[in-house]
Amino acid sequence: MGLPLSIAGLRVPGPSGRVLLSVDALDLPAGALVGVKGPSGAGKTTFLNALAGLAERSEGRVRWGDVELGSLGREARTRFRAAHVGMIFQDFLLFEELDAAGNAALSSMFRPRSERAAVTARAVAGLERLGLRDTGRTVASFSGGERQRVGIARALAAAPDVVLADEPTASLHREAADALVADLAALARDGGTTLVAVSHDERLLAAMDRVLTIRDGQLLAGGTA
Repeated sequence: MGLPLSIAGLRVPGPSGRVLLSVDALDLPAGALVGVKGPSGAGKTTFLNALAGLAERSEGRVRWGDVELGSLGREARTRFRAAHVGMIFQDFLLFEELDAAGNAALSSMFRPRSERAAVTARAVAGLERLGLRDTGRTVASFSGGERQRVGIARALAAAPDVVLADEPTASLHREAADALVADLAALARDGGTTLVAVSHDERLLAAMDRVLTIRDGQLLAGGTA
């Protein structure tokens, strides 16, 4: 099941000291599907990084359930991500020499031996649900839509409580993007997963329960424009 999110007094400074992101307060229930919109460079990816515990110099509180990310060291944050967070990247980040199943099941390598078979089985099931059956092809020959579906299957294979997605439809044509939006939303709802998706895609945003707006590094009051 998903995790609830609670943020208070979050500030993420850049190398020069300029504040890249400021969130005074935000609370999301477990299992919420949340879109994040705003102009390019507004701080949306920084927001995702903070939620994943990847913003090293952040200040304030980011709490997933009972876990306060700021209280954890780097290794503990890495373990938290491995156990609870799936990430979907705009540029896919796939291993070209592997097939779809090999990429989707990558997280099994970092799980206890007793859990690896279950992760692999979920990866294969996720690919099939997303319309990608094992053909033996490496992902080097895949289209953008196929690659992003592999990315989604990979993010969900470890049954994460939280999925963070950065512009998941940006590289796709409209038909492929619409299909991916429907599949991603359905998979998150079916699993009770908390989904936070940064996007400029109005159709993806329309499929979410709530839409937040970040502008000039600020989460706007109430989240919407």
